Amino acid sequence: MRSGFCAAGPSRAPFTDPRVPTMDGAYVSAIAALAGSAIGGLTSLAASWLSHHVQFSAQERAGSRSRRVELYKSFIDEASKWYADAYEHDKAQAHVSNLVKLYALISTMRVLSSPTVVDSADRVVRRIIETYLEPNKSFGDVLEIVDNNAMNPLRDFGNACRAELRGPDPLP
Repeated sequence: MRSGFCAAGPSRAPFTDPRVPTMDGAYVSAIAALAGSAIGGLTSLAASWLSHHVQFSAQERAGSRSRRVELYKSFIDEASKWYADAYEHDKAQAHVSNLVKLYALISTMRVLSSPTVVDSADRVVRRIIETYLEPNKSFGDVLEIVDNNAMNPLRDFGNACRAELRGPDPLP
């Protein structure tokens, strides 16, 4: 008997057991092609889903940022108006209803913004109220206040907003 052939004869493949059925090579190729196709399809589906998810997340972040920018702009406009009014009018002429919109804007910030921005906005409103409680200011007084850098209570608020808008979203 020659080495490499089984006892059944030369028509059989080398080292095969005649009791074990053999698989045709065409079946192996077909199964490999189907498996490769399925893996490729799943990979394509996963890549498509991931791409759409990333695009949606980016749109959500941009929308959130735009809402916060508009909110901060409205707060700055409203706070500036009432801060200037506080310089011209004392507590006898002040009305609490003047500050309602500011508090509404701060309440919206509590939902959309970081605690740093909200705390800064609270300090702005507190400074406006303190200014109403002080005597009216003349232009000479305003010049002195500007020279001492005490006139801009919105500076810290603006810096907090800028830092937040440049960083990641404050809310997940």
